Amino acid sequence: MKLFKYIVFSFIICVLLLAAGLAGKVWHWTRTPAPMSAEVIDYAVPRGSTIATVAQTMAAAGIQIEPYLFVMYARYTGQDRQLKAGAYEAKRGDTPVDLLARMASGQTSKSRFLIIEGWSYQQIRNALKANPNITQTLDKLNDADILAQLGSSHDSPEGLFFPDTYVFVPGDSDMDILRRAYHEGQKHLAAIWDQRDNDLPLKTPYEALILASIIEKETGHQEDRNRVSGVFINRLEKKMLLQTDPTVIYGMKEAYQGAITRNDLTTDTPWNTYTRVGLPPTPIASPGLLSLQAAVHPERHRYLYFVSRGDGSSEFSEDLRGHNRNVKTYILKKGTE
Repeated sequence: MKLFKYIVFSFIICVLLLAAGLAGKVWHWTRTPAPMSAEVIDYAVPRGSTIATVAQTMAAAGIQIEPYLFVMYARYTGQDRQLKAGAYEAKRGDTPVDLLARMASGQTSKSRFLIIEGWSYQQIRNALKANPNITQTLDKLNDADILAQLGSSHDSPEGLFFPDTYVFVPGDSDMDILRRAYHEGQKHLAAIWDQRDNDLPLKTPYEALILASIIEKETGHQEDRNRVSGVFINRLEKKMLLQTDPTVIYGMKEAYQGAITRNDLTTDTPWNTYTRVGLPPTPIASPGLLSLQAAVHPERHRYLYFVSRGDGSSEFSEDLRGHNRNVKTYILKKGTE
């Protein structure tokens, strides 16, 4: 009987010692930075992942978290049921508890996608495709499909995506970013249209968007934007041809190789404002906020012509004689130097 009690007592002591040892190991583990194969390691938690799968993913990425302890601790604290899908960043010095808390609270790593003023829709698509952090979903969709998903009634996606910096979680789709840029563009356009000047020869917000895209491509000189807008407004009111080279270039598509010829100016396309009166059928780029504002707040003057000075600014004139003089001064003279 004494022997049995001794065995039981010894067993209990061993269990307690093992439990104490395990508790000490867990306590130490929770406060010790996880060894990592690099200073910073990126990894992803797909939707529907179990804590065991996540632990294996982290270990495979080079984060030595002792998967068994990691899973056990997550289940004990209930954080295994709080994991948020997304992309995460582990930094040298993080403890396993830090990493688990980050995933339970959804502190995903962030990336940025920039749409630059004056970019065409194709340039935006190319930039989306080149970004390794963005999930590609657009390749199997045509423009009509994309516009339908956006809820847009327009026939072309050109100019509909507002230039800005968009913060996203790695793994977000290209459509997610396009949708945000589209709604941002619609919001700005509606607000600007509501504050437009009276008596503009623009019938719809979309026409203002088209004009803004031309202004964006014609000048990057802030002081000239409203004056350039005024030139186009004057021409629209007089039913004159807009005669703006950026629309010709846009209509040439892949045929444009860095220069336009006299033949290009006389070759008709829907966007050739040397052969067709009025605005082209679509924007030619994504205009920024300043160009949108200039389109609906043109400077009031009598100028009908302008020519680039070669430094980003423009020289304006009221008649063809003055324009030809400016062309001779700033264009022809430069070509003979």
